[in-house]
Amino acid sequence: MSNKKIKKLLVANRGEVATRIIRACKELGIKTVAIYSEADAKGIWVKKADESYLIPGDPIKAYLNFYKIVDLARQTRCDAIHPGYGFLSENADFAEYCEKMGLIFVGPKPEHIALFGDKMASKRAMKEVGVPVLPGSDGAITDINEAKKIAEEIGFPVILKAAFGGGGRGMRIVKNPDEFESAFESAYQEAVKFFGKGDIFIEKYVENPRHIEIQVMADKYGNVIHLGERDCSIQRRHQKIVEIAPSPTLNNDVRKELYRVAVKSMFKLGYESVGTLEFVVDENDNFYFIEMNTRLQVEHTITEMVTGVDLVQRMIKIAEGEKLPFLQEDISFRGYAIEFRINAEDPAKNFAPSPGKISSYYSPGGPGVRIDAAVYKDYVIPPYYDSMVAKLVVWALTWNQTVDRARRSLDEFIVRGVPTNIPLHRQIVRDEDFRNGKFNTGYLDQKLKEFKLKPEEINPNDLAVAISAAIAAYHKL
Repeated sequence: MSNKKIKKLLVANRGEVATRIIRACKELGIKTVAIYSEADAKGIWVKKADESYLIPGDPIKAYLNFYKIVDLARQTRCDAIHPGYGFLSENADFAEYCEKMGLIFVGPKPEHIALFGDKMASKRAMKEVGVPVLPGSDGAITDINEAKKIAEEIGFPVILKAAFGGGGRGMRIVKNPDEFESAFESAYQEAVKFFGKGDIFIEKYVENPRHIEIQVMADKYGNVIHLGERDCSIQRRHQKIVEIAPSPTLNNDVRKELYRVAVKSMFKLGYESVGTLEFVVDENDNFYFIEMNTRLQVEHTITEMVTGVDLVQRMIKIAEGEKLPFLQEDISFRGYAIEFRINAEDPAKNFAPSPGKISSYYSPGGPGVRIDAAVYKDYVIPPYYDSMVAKLVVWALTWNQTVDRARRSLDEFIVRGVPTNIPLHRQIVRDEDFRNGKFNTGYLDQKLKEFKLKPEEINPNDLAVAISAAIAAYHKL
């Protein structure tokens, strides 16, 4: 971390997170440089940045070629690079190269990115500083016979995880020995495909736990605080769909202990920047560390809503070498917030991705409603990237008020031209178990059998408005 004021920053990302970073920089008086692939030429962030540059060629590699990105940052006289999330955000080589070339990397030190990018090394490090971890293999494994022996020692069910991956890739749950060999081979091949390495580690699988994560923030002077927890239990195939801050049902003693171990471990390890420690909490309120994300999280929005702290701006200030301007006791938590990930996918067709042109786009508003998005009417969603196109965030003083506001906002949210998962979210907020806080990581698998996920029907009133607009446009010709 430097002690240099950032005057110009390159955003090494795309979509809504690029827009989010640009907005934070504008408020801080920092000039921004955006990058974009040929598929993203009409992206909103491209227009919002002070300068924008095409990275030609492959639309995915455009955001992964860090030599080209760093060269561009230096050519445009940037002081810093913010990686957002996904792509290069947890790439230690990228962070190290930025520093080597005289640029500030807005994020943790490269050694911490490397440590927590290695799930086995991070598990050992956290165990050494007193954080509970799940029983499992001591290292990564590529030999299937050795893997099977360890699984039998731990006892089924077990979970196989790609040692160098995330986002649910290279992950398989194995409930009995007969399934093990095929699951191991499948996880191995997927890990090689997505992360370049097939190393797998094995852990005891906790069935249907709650997924609770703690947001931390630390500066280079040894000040570490937490910004509360988020409940990310509502998932599909290990991908988060709905996130909540704070958890409406977490035991308060467990909450305090999670806060304590999160802050203590980050202090002992000398962590800097923002970060998120992820835990599973079983039905007996035992909790276990599973991984740490050394970057801004997609769901950072709900923490911002309940604390009032701008996490992106704080990342930038920490990267400049600034001391945290508040102590733990200065952080107050107010109300509840829920984030709904709006994905361009069809729930009625096994959530198949649905790139294409958006023909209508009406976003909700009103008190306590925030939209983080990078789409608009006539925008063409490219087929190359993650299916998330927007995030709806709602806040209110009480849990029930927040659920009511979520229901109203989702009913207002209209995206047409491509299928989205908005109908799924509408079902979730009308479900009594959701309102009563009765959910864990198995919630969605169970509820999908009950929910009716028909494609969104065209409202006759919307159709009338569209026809009127078309007639009016015709008469102006």
